[in-house]
Amino acid sequence: MKGQRAVLVVDDEKDFCDFLVERLKRRGYQAVGLTRGKQAVDELKVRTFDVAIFDLKMPDLNGLELLRKARELQPDLQVLILTGYGTIETAVEAMKLGAYDYLTKPCNLKELEIVLEKALEKKYILTRNAGLIRALWPEEGGVIVGQSPAIRQVLELIQKVAPSEVPVLIQGETGTGKELVARNLHAWSRRAGQPFIPVNSGALPRELLESELFGHVKGAFTGALTDKPGLVEAAEGGTLFLDEVGEMDQALQVKLLRFLETGEFRRVGDNRLRSVDVRVVAATNRCIEKEVREGRFREDLYYRLNVITIHLPPLRERKEDIPCLVQYFLRRFSPHKEPPPVSKEAMEALLAYDYPGNVRELANLIERGLLLAGEGPIKPEHLFYGWNTSCTRGDQRLRTLEEVEKEHILQVLRATGGNKTRAAQILGISLRNLYRKIAEYGLGN
Repeated sequence: MKGQRAVLVVDDEKDFCDFLVERLKRRGYQAVGLTRGKQAVDELKVRTFDVAIFDLKMPDLNGLELLRKARELQPDLQVLILTGYGTIETAVEAMKLGAYDYLTKPCNLKELEIVLEKALEKKYILTRNAGLIRALWPEEGGVIVGQSPAIRQVLELIQKVAPSEVPVLIQGETGTGKELVARNLHAWSRRAGQPFIPVNSGALPRELLESELFGHVKGAFTGALTDKPGLVEAAEGGTLFLDEVGEMDQALQVKLLRFLETGEFRRVGDNRLRSVDVRVVAATNRCIEKEVREGRFREDLYYRLNVITIHLPPLRERKEDIPCLVQYFLRRFSPHKEPPPVSKEAMEALLAYDYPGNVRELANLIERGLLLAGEGPIKPEHLFYGWNTSCTRGDQRLRTLEEVEKEHILQVLRATGGNKTRAAQILGISLRNLYRKIAEYGLGN
């Protein structure tokens, strides 16, 4: 059985709850036990579970009410109901509300574990085949996490178009996860066992980008000492991902269009026509329709790339995904088996923030919070430098961007013990850029 195997147990009989949680932990589950339904609702808001076990009769929030709320918060959560002999009809009602199964108390623990494994298997199948909660990548371990309608729609569209061979254009702001979507398209396609080759179209000038894409022959230009195949050849049989395609020079756009239409190309300085079998997926953070209208992007290339368009929503438009993302990044970045909790105030601050850097920025915030909080709970001041309770009232002194950046870099350097490579990774900038800013702000060696 794959996955986290995260189980939530809610039963107001504390001794039984503790006993069951310990038994499940010994068998490799990540089990959490609570004795109140309202506590469970709060936990479900900030942490994702695969299966939950709810007692039907509880004083503050009964099992049926908790089931309704749990399914609202985590629609694919598989819920087992524990019920007494006299409440079977109510248990059947729970099944109608979406419970996976029910068992009578006192329950046979071996039977419970069998049903639990079946429920986990169903959750795994939903996750793997429908991709409604997260899409798992074979390369680099990247994931898409989310339960919002917007993300569900994106993942369902990915699944529909992945098996085809048509080009796909991914549009979205910086940090929304365009490359992850491209990797998912590759992973779900018949090309999954072949190379996935990403190319940043805006990182190089036209001459160098053309050589990177299509290769060159010896003597094609100064410094071309040997023949060099391009990335389109490296992607043979697989997927070529053209990131920031809206930055591409128009002269190169013509050559890209020909390649898309025929699969044929020439290395720089070569007369020989070559061909490869690759699928092209492109991405841009620009409004490509506007680029076409203003003459900066070829209309014919746009229509060739735009057979299928996937729009990735910014994080500020799907804030219901933030609790799931927070838990994912906590598990990903924490050096401990059990990451520290996020305080209520910190979660409120995360939910109130607008994320100009989108999911990438949230990941950096959580990684920074883990570093600064140590083993204690993560508080707002660990996430947002200069945070205080007056922020929400709008009477905090507004600082210059330079002041904020200088303090931010200094605290990350302190948190990493002066490890500049690690600090640059957390800040989301290159090591060279970090050294430049250290010198600019006089932050020492």
